[in-house]
Amino acid sequence: MSIQVKICGITSPEAADAAVRAGADFAGLVFHTGSPRNLRAEQAAPLANRMRGRVRLVVLVADARDDDIVNAVSAVRPEFIQFHGHETADRIESLRAKFGVSVIKAIPIAEASDFANVPQFEKVSDMLLFDAKAPANAARPGGHGAAFDWQLLCGRTFSRPWLLGGGITAENVSRAVAASGARGVDVSSGVETSPGMKSPEKIFDFVVAARGAQIAKEVEA
Repeated sequence: MSIQVKICGITSPEAADAAVRAGADFAGLVFHTGSPRNLRAEQAAPLANRMRGRVRLVVLVADARDDDIVNAVSAVRPEFIQFHGHETADRIESLRAKFGVSVIKAIPIAEASDFANVPQFEKVSDMLLFDAKAPANAARPGGHGAAFDWQLLCGRTFSRPWLLGGGITAENVSRAVAASGARGVDVSSGVETSPGMKSPEKIFDFVVAARGAQIAKEVEA
């Protein structure tokens, strides 16, 4: 099975088309005012329609109000809502039932003890995303281009599929997969020329490199 690839923070038609052409599995649209990738509903809707049926659409929110989630979900009609804030398991369970949409829960990791919260989120999520912890006082919880020690994931098993995020690029995705054992990767800043500006060429190179990382892993096995 090939590595699954999520391109997060799509903000332009060119990036949307590149994610589709490159063969990405997921495309993320961000609804968080602290992010340079933030979209309004009227911006997100045409991007979602451009990709619909060709990738699985993901709405990313962080500690959002119910009304804001309603607006995002109505505009995008996604397959997944990604919760990237301090949402509790109870809140996620409630929202998952309310919207009837699958859930990705992002869990920030800096050290082994950060995995202690995983079991509660496994119960209410369809997929997990392990991302690097944001710097202190950061305006947003992700998309900083920082990595954590990928070997912290090596040998761990979870009851849900999971993605590896944080500081991954076309140049290091092979090492990230080898170190962590990931079967899926998430990239945002690693395919940008500047914050919020995705490069079609970088998107293509990343997807190719990610697929190659899985091939190499299978050959070695």
